[in-house]
Amino acid sequence: MALKHQATTPHDSVQSALRVLEMVARHGSGVTTVELARETRLPATRLAPLLRMLRREGYVEQTADGVYVTGQCLSRLASADHHDEALRDKLRHTLDGLRDSIGAAVYISRYVDGEIRVTDIAAGPRTPAVNEWVDFRSSAHASAIGKSLLTQLDVNGRRDHLSRHKMARLTSRTITSERVLLNRLAAQPATVPVLDLQEYAVGTVCAAVPITAGSSVGCLALSLPVEHAHRLREAADTLNRGAAPVLLSLAI
Repeated sequence: MALKHQATTPHDSVQSALRVLEMVARHGSGVTTVELARETRLPATRLAPLLRMLRREGYVEQTADGVYVTGQCLSRLASADHHDEALRDKLRHTLDGLRDSIGAAVYISRYVDGEIRVTDIAAGPRTPAVNEWVDFRSSAHASAIGKSLLTQLDVNGRRDHLSRHKMARLTSRTITSERVLLNRLAAQPATVPVLDLQEYAVGTVCAAVPITAGSSVGCLALSLPVEHAHRLREAADTLNRGAAPVLLSLAI
């Protein structure tokens, strides 16, 4: 199953969004769309969807006069006293929204101290999480989460991880050759979601996209029962679009 290249990565969108937020914050009494376009040098085709996303996520508000001002969500995240609580609440709200819009379980994962950690999951009765029958920490070679995180490491980092975790055959589709895996990771386009087509678990397909903020390596992923594999491409595209708000929350 091939996925088309995305014109803009989540990281690109976040960089542009941060420029917009900086301009909005600089103009305490409000700033117009024309002023934002001039100061950020973003074309209308980029600025308009960014402003829609920022309004939807609560980072900016539009007054009755049509100018943009800082939103409550941004104010909470920018507060040193309440940042951690605000970030947890924001990520939970965003993940729940993604789960419901995609119709799939959604995960946030990080690569911390040389190991994979799933830090948050949004699942439900109709969107069950994948059965972690093999610890995600030792199955990076097979899972979409693991492969997405490995693609964000350099070659030495990938080799180091694989040297500490044997590439066991989990299903008939699992790649067990380090050379083949490293070649595939090196060829993985940054703008295309990483897939797991029953490589980790029979009966489950997954996709993952990077959400690296600064030096923190992370990814956003989804899982679907194999009977819904026909939805994977559309779901992965939606996940890719939804990664920008998650990454923006982590970057603020």
